Amino acid sequence: MEILQLKYFYALAQAQHVTRTAEQLHIAQPALTQTIHRLEKELGVKLFQSSGRNIVLTPAGKYLQEKIGPILKGLNDIPVELQELSNMRKKILRINVLAASTVITNTIIEFQKLYGGIDFRIVQNSKEEDADITIFTREFFQKPKNMKESYYVFTEKIFLAVPKVSKYSDRETITLREMAGKEFISLAGSRGLRIICDRFCMHSGFQPEVVFESDSPEAVKNLISASIGVGFWPQYTWGEPDMSRMTLIPISEPQCQRDIVVCLHNNENGNEWAGEYFKYLSEYFEKLKSEKEN
Repeated sequence: MEILQLKYFYALAQAQHVTRTAEQLHIAQPALTQTIHRLEKELGVKLFQSSGRNIVLTPAGKYLQEKIGPILKGLNDIPVELQELSNMRKKILRINVLAASTVITNTIIEFQKLYGGIDFRIVQNSKEEDADITIFTREFFQKPKNMKESYYVFTEKIFLAVPKVSKYSDRETITLREMAGKEFISLAGSRGLRIICDRFCMHSGFQPEVVFESDSPEAVKNLISASIGVGFWPQYTWGEPDMSRMTLIPISEPQCQRDIVVCLHNNENGNEWAGEYFKYLSEYFEKLKSEKEN
C-alpha cells in the first residue's frame, strides 16, 4: 500500500462520489478509479460497491476507513508539528560554558531583559557538539569536524590575589617563584583556569600546594579574603575583589594571562538568535575591558 493510494481511498470513502472526489483531489476521474482498483487488487478485497448513481463502502472498506483515519490525520499533522518544533528550537539558545561562567550568567540575564521569549540551555561539556555558542579558554576545546564558526577572542591578565594581612599586600609586582611553598586556594583541577595557573607555577619551578579547591569561583574568592591562602584572580571575569580584605598583585614573571574565546557555531538549522547573542557578548567583553581601563 502506498500513502497516495490510502489518501485517495479515504477521500473517496468520505465523499462516496467518484466525480466529486476527483475534482477535490484535482486529478482525472480515470486516475482515481485506477488507483482504487490497484489498492483493491493488492488487498484482495472490494472496498466499494455501487448504490444507484453513487458508491458505498463495503464492510472491508468501512474497516479500512476506520483504521487509516487516525494514521492519515497524524501524517497531515507532521508538517505543522515540525514547523512548531523548528520555531521552538529557534527560541532556545544552546550555550556551552567552559570559561568565564560568572560573566556569561550576567549577560544571559541582561539579554533576556532585552529580548523576551528567548530561553537558554546551558551545558558545560568540552565534547558537546550541539551548541550554538561555546565559550572556552583557547587551548581547552576540541572543535567538532566540518563545523564553520566565527570567533571573538578576549585576553585578560591573571593576578595573584593575597589577603590584605599578607606581607606581600603592599607589593606593586611579584614573581610567581616567590610563592613556592605557599598555601593556595584554587579552582577544581578540571577547570581550565586551574590548569593554566598550575602551568604558570610549574614554569616557575614548583607545584602549588593547594589546601582548598572548589568548582565555585565565589568560594575561592571568599577563602582568599578570609586569609586561608593565596590564589589567582582573572583581571576582568571575576569582578571586583573586596579591596578591604585582599590585594591583587600583577605577576611580573612569568607572563600570566589567558584568552577567552567566544565561538559562534554556524550549524545548519542553527538558532537565529545566536548571532545576536554572539554580538552582544562580544560587545559586553569590550565594555568590561574599557570600564576597567578607564
